[in-house]
Amino acid sequence: MDQDSSGEAAPETMLPHLQDDRFWISGQANFVYQTHPTFYAKYSGPHSLTPNYQKALSRVLTLYTGARLNDSTEVIFDLEEAGGSALSTGFGLAGDTDLDIVRNPLLSKAPYVARLMIHKVFALSENKVESERNPLSLFSVLPRRRLEIRFGKLSMPDFFDQNSAASDTHLQFLNWTVDNNGAWDYAADTRGYTVGLVADYEDKNYGIKFGESLMPKVANGIDLVWQPWKAHAENYEFDWNHGVVPKKPGAIRLLGYTNYANMGIYSQAIAQYFEGSTAAPDITDHSWHIARKYGLGVNLEQAITPNFVAFARWGWDNGKTESFAYTEVDSTILTGLGAYGAKWHRKQDRAAFAFVSNGICKYHQEYLADGGLGFLLGDGGLSYGRETIEEMYYTAHVWRGIYLAPDVQHINNPGYNRDRGPVLVPGFRLHVEF
Repeated sequence: MDQDSSGEAAPETMLPHLQDDRFWISGQANFVYQTHPTFYAKYSGPHSLTPNYQKALSRVLTLYTGARLNDSTEVIFDLEEAGGSALSTGFGLAGDTDLDIVRNPLLSKAPYVARLMIHKVFALSENKVESERNPLSLFSVLPRRRLEIRFGKLSMPDFFDQNSAASDTHLQFLNWTVDNNGAWDYAADTRGYTVGLVADYEDKNYGIKFGESLMPKVANGIDLVWQPWKAHAENYEFDWNHGVVPKKPGAIRLLGYTNYANMGIYSQAIAQYFEGSTAAPDITDHSWHIARKYGLGVNLEQAITPNFVAFARWGWDNGKTESFAYTEVDSTILTGLGAYGAKWHRKQDRAAFAFVSNGICKYHQEYLADGGLGFLLGDGGLSYGRETIEEMYYTAHVWRGIYLAPDVQHINNPGYNRDRGPVLVPGFRLHVEF
């Protein structure tokens, strides 16, 4: 949905950006503090959300740079540093409460290359349209009909499953399964990046995207498999730039994906356990083999008035293979409502509420119930119920590029377990745009 057709204002920054449209340099800092009080837990396991009071502070610092080589080619180079802590080091929730956390606390705290890619635009029409420059595209004018190719190190959610009201941890929601489709096990290393190619065909009313990328060696792993003929992922998306309400802007996006990687099979892990081969089901106890996972998603946004937008997502995957790269969700449904501050004369402010319900397939349930561990979940047992989450935030613009945001999340059946919870997670975010 076109930002100009809504009441959402582009974020202000602490420092002015370069006016030379050949170059780009900007930055951001995002700090998230979260806590939760003691909650009921009949039992806990190695990968449970700790039932005792705890608190955590995460941070992500990013330097965005880019250079336009000519009227159709540019290079993007971003450095990032992520650190701090996560509630229960990131274990115990399918819809984790902070998308910024480092899922492996043993990773180096040194800055790393987040994105390094070439962006090439092929004009397919003479007509031009204005484009708002941003860290991922420096072009201020683009052909109306075009093919865009990006190749290098990148993050798939930068280009797929985007939603103007629920895709940004800097100024919007924090929960993993609100900002992204939880059933989309998108190819990524531990930090959320991969190496691949994205092709994007754009016309006036619709767009078609395709992505091909590398998969990690192990679930939640930092190392990628550099043999794409063995392990790889495909992503497909069709975008229709019309809403479901006549004469009001909106968008409908249809997502599909396939992953091929060294993934375990839940039914096989359970069978090995009952045969006595393992002390508990172990999804990683198998020889190297390539398994396939596939899934579908729908992403909707619809303007109700210039300052209010409704949004929704639905997602499903086949669920037979190991949850591998993003989170342990096999089905999800999300709905929510966002508001822009121009309505109450604070154009940089925004507020929203979302409800999401996540689930897992039968074999995944049985695996956890028998004491198996996923890369995020494992209470030692399971009384299954869908994990449901409500999240609400208010982002207030303080001065120039400084934003403060209280956030609260309520979680029923954390880790799909009716024997634990509910959990209340209040939080606070400080965000700075440079």
